[in-house]
Amino acid sequence: MKSLAERRHVLSCVALCLLCLASAHAQTGGRGRRAASPRQTAARTYTNPVFNADFPDPTVLRAPDGWYYAYATQTNRGGREINIQVARSRDLVRWTHLGEALPARPVWAQKDPPKFWAPHVSRAGGTYYLYYSADPDTRTGLCLAVATARRPQGPFTDVGRPLKCGESFVNIDPMQFDDPQTGKRLLYWGSGFQPLKVQELAPDRVSFMPGSRPVDLIAPHKTEDPADYQRLVEGSWVIYRGGYYYIFYSGDNCCGDRAHYAVMVARSHSATGPFETLAQATGSASSAILERNEEWLAPGHNSVVTDAAGQDWIFYHAINVNNRWLKDEISGDRHDLRVLLMDRIVYRDGWPRVERGSPSTTPQPAPRAR
Repeated sequence: MKSLAERRHVLSCVALCLLCLASAHAQTGGRGRRAASPRQTAARTYTNPVFNADFPDPTVLRAPDGWYYAYATQTNRGGREINIQVARSRDLVRWTHLGEALPARPVWAQKDPPKFWAPHVSRAGGTYYLYYSADPDTRTGLCLAVATARRPQGPFTDVGRPLKCGESFVNIDPMQFDDPQTGKRLLYWGSGFQPLKVQELAPDRVSFMPGSRPVDLIAPHKTEDPADYQRLVEGSWVIYRGGYYYIFYSGDNCCGDRAHYAVMVARSHSATGPFETLAQATGSASSAILERNEEWLAPGHNSVVTDAAGQDWIFYHAINVNNRWLKDEISGDRHDLRVLLMDRIVYRDGWPRVERGSPSTTPQPAPRAR
């Protein structure tokens, strides 16, 4: 027979074991394994918008640090003007605003109020290149510009001179693309009722290749038809997939009381064209693959990201019909509240399509993040 002291020792051991088992059960949620930390847990579904803040003309990049970074046109937050916005996400669903990517205005663009539009960021050799457009001090039209940084969130520093200037808003919406077939560094841009263009960049990536010239790709339609999205073309984004170069572009009016905007697509076997639009290939009346619906107005100016499963996703801005306007905290002016949305791209008959052809309004399966 065990002594009283021995029995107390056994009971203490049993109690300790039960306490350990209860703790392990709580940590695993009763499923036999340790629960994932918030950082390890991937979103299984999402509902648009994925970032409910003013974030126009988005471009998304995955960096070697495992984060996805998104960049957008200027805005103001908390009464402070932000030249180029930057946000980041682990899973493409939950985004955190990091603030300012271009804290110092370039020496050649000090105007008030400032204009810093439609950034695109690419990475080469450990350097991040920010392509954007800005309003110069001594000219009447916008200019293409380049800034560099060693980190994806910046701070970016302008190279000290514009890349290309011209009249009106022709020289906006740059998108840099390395052609996997030729190795050439290409810059796409265009708007202002002129054709989309492409031109080869020099090895320094901050100037055009000597002797190169811009090539016109897709022209706007000369029509007064208010239903034609291609009366103006802008917002180029190029991908290479399955032997085709696909150029996504937007038109015709991004903003305001007459906002009428959509994403269109064309394709080519060459990064510099000629491009055939979806309408030309199929005989359709329009090349649009993403249009408005009852909840979201004027979707457009997109980027495309491929997730860990090889699935392509389109990121773009749109305006909620029930929450259209944002008051500028500095000027007091009213402008469109363009927030960040995301949807899945599917390929049918060699053409990319957005499921449903309009922004999703219900919970959707989330991307597979790395």
